[in-house]
Amino acid sequence: MKKVTIHKHKPEFSLYFKSLNVEWLEQFFVVEPIDEEVLSAPQKIIDEGGQVLYAKADKKVVGCVALKHHGKSVFELTKMAVTSAYQAHGIGSILMHHCIDEFKRLNGSKLYLESHSSLKPAIKLYQRWGFAELPHPFISKYNRSDFYMEYFP
Repeated sequence: MKKVTIHKHKPEFSLYFKSLNVEWLEQFFVVEPIDEEVLSAPQKIIDEGGQVLYAKADKKVVGCVALKHHGKSVFELTKMAVTSAYQAHGIGSILMHHCIDEFKRLNGSKLYLESHSSLKPAIKLYQRWGFAELPHPFISKYNRSDFYMEYFP
């Protein structure tokens, strides 16, 4: 595998945002209506003050992550996915590094994520980057969400 590069959203990346996440969701869960809504409109995330980042390796888009702005400098780290052939090569960590840098660049005050307790490797990755488990402070839009974390730099 050659060097991994990170790119901000461009319209030509939209199909990867959806396909990477659908691949992951179908492996572990199901695609929910809220997933369809978010994955079909990555530009909306940017238009609302967030960002979508993509990882490229070997001239292919192999991963992505989004920072969804919820107002008042609150961001959600969401829709992080790495295609199966490129997992366990550190791409998730590279995406996390750039995502947190982008959160800081956007002057975020709070960064949270929702996940599922069965996703132990993902939870360990989040913990390594400064996220801690907290009680879920709201009812999730995702049926699969049973785990909530916030970033503590």
